[in-house]
Amino acid sequence: MSISDISNVFGFLGGLGMFLYGMNIMADGMQKTAGDRMKNFLGMLTNNRLLAVALGALITAIIQSSGATTVMVVGFVSAGVLNLTQAAGVIMGANIGTTITAWIVSMSQLGDAFEIMKPGFYAPLLMGIGALLMIFCNGQKKKMIGEILVGLGLLFTGLDYMSGSIKPYTDAPIFAQAFALLGGNPLLGMVIGALVTALLQSSSASVGILQTLAMNGIVTTNAAIYITLGQNIGSCVTAMLSSVGGSRTAKRAAVMHLTFNVIGALVFGVLGFVLFAIRPAFAASNIDAVQISMFHTVFNLTMTTLLFPFANLLVKISGILVKEKEEEAVPEDAETAAALKHLDERIFESPAFAVETAALEVVHMGQITLQNVKRSLDAVLTGSLEEVEEVYKTEKTINNMEKMLTEYLIKISNLSLTEQQVKVVNNLFYSISDIERIGDHAENLAEQATYIVEHNLDFSDTGKADLQSISDSVVKSFRYAIDARQTGSMEAVRKVSQYEDDVDNQEEELREKHIERLSRGECVPSAGVVFLDIISNLERVSDHAYNLAGYVKDEL
Repeated sequence: MSISDISNVFGFLGGLGMFLYGMNIMADGMQKTAGDRMKNFLGMLTNNRLLAVALGALITAIIQSSGATTVMVVGFVSAGVLNLTQAAGVIMGANIGTTITAWIVSMSQLGDAFEIMKPGFYAPLLMGIGALLMIFCNGQKKKMIGEILVGLGLLFTGLDYMSGSIKPYTDAPIFAQAFALLGGNPLLGMVIGALVTALLQSSSASVGILQTLAMNGIVTTNAAIYITLGQNIGSCVTAMLSSVGGSRTAKRAAVMHLTFNVIGALVFGVLGFVLFAIRPAFAASNIDAVQISMFHTVFNLTMTTLLFPFANLLVKISGILVKEKEEEAVPEDAETAAALKHLDERIFESPAFAVETAALEVVHMGQITLQNVKRSLDAVLTGSLEEVEEVYKTEKTINNMEKMLTEYLIKISNLSLTEQQVKVVNNLFYSISDIERIGDHAENLAEQATYIVEHNLDFSDTGKADLQSISDSVVKSFRYAIDARQTGSMEAVRKVSQYEDDVDNQEEELREKHIERLSRGECVPSAGVVFLDIISNLERVSDHAYNLAGYVKDEL
């Protein structure tokens, strides 16, 4: 091998690296630019399968990877955010969305008529403008646009490097022999396409490499068709690996993706085999990058149209292929198990979704804690020791959720986040801490309820009415704080502030009134100490609720 040959090998590998890295940077920038709009997709994923297909295509177009989208779908299914019927629609859409990258690669060939129209001609300019935006601009939006431009520039430059490295060998017999072999053996062509895609963990990347070879006129039509069909099957490997160790439902979602692409490969493989047998000259003719993009798009649109009405059948097939078995052990209490189930790291494929999932789980933790506060207040006012036991049991759940959510947020904080997402994640850390402290105060109230019962203490009718009044304000304050986190409503934030002021005023007034009752001998001193401790805990709950609302206000 000569120095020139070694240089070309290095050039191809370097071009491949720039192509893959550029695609990654571009996808990262697009995700950040989409920002919080991506989290709205969660609420749109309803039983409308047509909408699910559209969202699957859109999400894949943004993150530039059908495999990543399917991995997220597996995570959402495992977390209970999506059911399998919805997942089928998103998976079909993901296959359509992945064709975007193929068309981006085709732009190099579409510009062949005029050098000035070729993306590679503008690639250095794109990288230059993008770098300037990233380095010298302060606005987060401009920096993200800079990332997209740099990614595009690297992608096109990488394609040029790969194409230039291959060009000297276009007449080499080995290429003609290799593609003749692959074109004449459909199964082998599919296997090669699947293996390359599995190794690269990206069908977009493997299709891009095939298109680069096609630009140099060395790929036959039949070989390209079979390899592309195999690449679609290979794109399922990422999701299949991701589902290992997951729930049965998660495995079924991954199997649905595989089933969809295998059926497509079989249908088009048979049609192709018949067509190429009838027209051998067409089979042996060269195919270009644009034609590969066209086939890739037609294949995915056709199979989605054909199988769309049979989404429920795909769900049933997945149930047959993935047998029912005993699930792995989960934590004893249902709430902790539910939280553990929802915090699926597969969702990390999209930071925007990961942040939103964490926020929803913080709301879930808040709702559990709110119920525990109510339960502890009932125990105080009714003397129910059964309620006290429930408070202690739920407090363990709250502590477990705090630990799990903290660990999950630490992992999210290491993802590629926008400034706004970083702020949200930091505020979620603080929110978890405040909610856990509210849980501690609920436990304190339960302890006071136990003390009241054990020492046969009682409050005056006025004292009970006062406790009921301040308790109502505290509960409303906390409830509005949770609503503020869930909906981002400024009205909810203002309500928290109003009730917090009311609680502060009541706490001060009740403390003075109770001391007066004690001085007049209207209350037992030991009961008076408990009363003051209760209203002190309630006031602290309201303070933490105010903090929770403040974090939301900081994000708006």
